[in-house]
Amino acid sequence: MGNRRTYGPNREDPVRGLLALLLIVLEWTRPSLPSPLRPICDLRVLNHFIKEARDAEVAMALEQAQEVQSGLWLLQQALNLLRTSVTNTALHSHIDNSIRNLVSINAVLRSLNIQEYTPPASAAGLEGTWTASSATDLLQVHVNFLRGKVRLLLLDAQACQQDVS
Repeated sequence: MGNRRTYGPNREDPVRGLLALLLIVLEWTRPSLPSPLRPICDLRVLNHFIKEARDAEVAMALEQAQEVQSGLWLLQQALNLLRTSVTNTALHSHIDNSIRNLVSINAVLRSLNIQEYTPPASAAGLEGTWTASSATDLLQVHVNFLRGKVRLLLLDAQACQQDVS
């Protein structure tokens, strides 16, 4: 019994202790088990994601407002050109009404603090626009623009929200 080591009542075999520690570490690092702290469970991380989503929403709203302003300006220019080439008085009256409506929409956008469009100094700044092949095409673009981009912009504007009770 001379070679046998004995440990006190509160002491463990050091190899068993290391083995237990190794098992604990391996259990934590197992890929099949979730990690003890998940980033999405941390509300600070979720709040950061929400802030980034709001920032993206604001940027998109600003971009949409700029598209609407530039589109209104382009439509007004095109309708003014069409007005000079039309001899039919009924159509002339419709074009005048459309131009007045565009001016009114611009006034509404100004009242919503949406920055007014500044036209480019040269025609090179109008890249990405296309030319309507007829008066009918131009008026169809006008209607679609009002139904689409302008309507969406105004629906999203806080001042245009209708109370639903």
